[in-house]
Amino acid sequence: MRKKISVGAALAVTLLCCLATFQVTYLVSRTSFERRYLSETLNAVNSARGSVSAQAQTAAQDSAYAGDVQGEESSDFMTKLTSRISEVDALFRSYYIDDIDDEFLMDCVLDGYIAGTKDAYGAYYNAADFDAFMDDMGGEVVGIGVNVIYNTEYQCIEVLNVVPDSPALEAGILPGDLIWTVGEEREPVPTLGYYPAIGKLRGEAGTVAIFSVLRGEGSEKEELDFRITRARVTEITVMSHIYGPDASVGVVRITGFDATTPVQFVQAVESLRAEGCEKLVVDLRYNPGGELSSIVTTLDYILPEGPIVRIMDADGKEVNAYYSEATELDMPMAVLVNGSTASAAELFTSAVRDYQKAVIVGTTTYGKGCMQTTIPLSFGGAVSITYRMYNPPFSDNYHGVGIIPDVEVELDEALADKNTYKITDEEDNQLAAAVAALGSEG
Repeated sequence: MRKKISVGAALAVTLLCCLATFQVTYLVSRTSFERRYLSETLNAVNSARGSVSAQAQTAAQDSAYAGDVQGEESSDFMTKLTSRISEVDALFRSYYIDDIDDEFLMDCVLDGYIAGTKDAYGAYYNAADFDAFMDDMGGEVVGIGVNVIYNTEYQCIEVLNVVPDSPALEAGILPGDLIWTVGEEREPVPTLGYYPAIGKLRGEAGTVAIFSVLRGEGSEKEELDFRITRARVTEITVMSHIYGPDASVGVVRITGFDATTPVQFVQAVESLRAEGCEKLVVDLRYNPGGELSSIVTTLDYILPEGPIVRIMDADGKEVNAYYSEATELDMPMAVLVNGSTASAAELFTSAVRDYQKAVIVGTTTYGKGCMQTTIPLSFGGAVSITYRMYNPPFSDNYHGVGIIPDVEVELDEALADKNTYKITDEEDNQLAAAVAALGSEG
């Protein structure tokens, strides 16, 4: 039996990093992101379903508008801060026995400022981090094009799936391959460690990733060497399959909401329907959220005419709202959630419940109903600041409390230490409960 790393341990870093990404983002120098999102994502969804509401397009535009950031006059706080920093800096430069990395020090000071504001979802990004953040929101990353998990049996990297049209697919990497060594020196992953090994697989576009994989079953595994040139690849945020015990049910897992998610979701649903599926389970377990225009466009495909999300200011006043068209997805639906379902994924959950489009199954969600704006800085990088609350179409905000499912079901304890991607349909008691709820709804 192949035992996998705990789901909580494997995804904790992803959750913490992504919770702050339900964004309305200022993109002074990123108009290409807006153009691509509007012209490709919305047009592709339009092609798949027939139309996309103007409100969904407005959400994408709002998530990419430029604005002048006006600094306030020097305050008493800034005077005191400058004086104290100068004093401490002078002492360190006089007495400290080692070198000081000025750029690293400035990054740490700015990180400390954000922490001192107590904005739980605020963040400072240096220039490199901001570039990576924007690539992530755009649904593109640089790499070889595989999604991976940690295999505890062999203490190495297991390929979960291979991204279409990626260098890995062209080179012949297969799901289930175990990445065993990395680099020219062929360092074994069990010795090097999972995250350091992942780091060696990453790099700039045009550079070469060197590694070997074990392929095959049991003791018959064959070691194969690969040299793959890294390139920009589209992330997979939507995976789907026909439910094993009942071919009338399609299962769609959404792992996050980025610019590519709406198209991937529509394609997955339409493909399942073409294969004869009449009911749908949307799995949002361990989904940490994502980007505003992505969730608006995704929900516009599902919901009837009406509000999708209401944006509220600090005084509780509605300052904006986004609406869906009359065209809707006519398909019985259940939504699976847990304590790591957060932010945009919770909006999805609340919205389909508000319109009575789905039954909610699982455990209480994380409880994040606030929004961040990400503002580029004049010297490079950016800051994310919590500045709005976002409310579901008709119900109350769930910030700090989460969403209680209609059918509460804990995952079986026997599955607690098994990676969520390796749990079969027959083993997954929460998924079974969702399918059962679909039956009772019908």
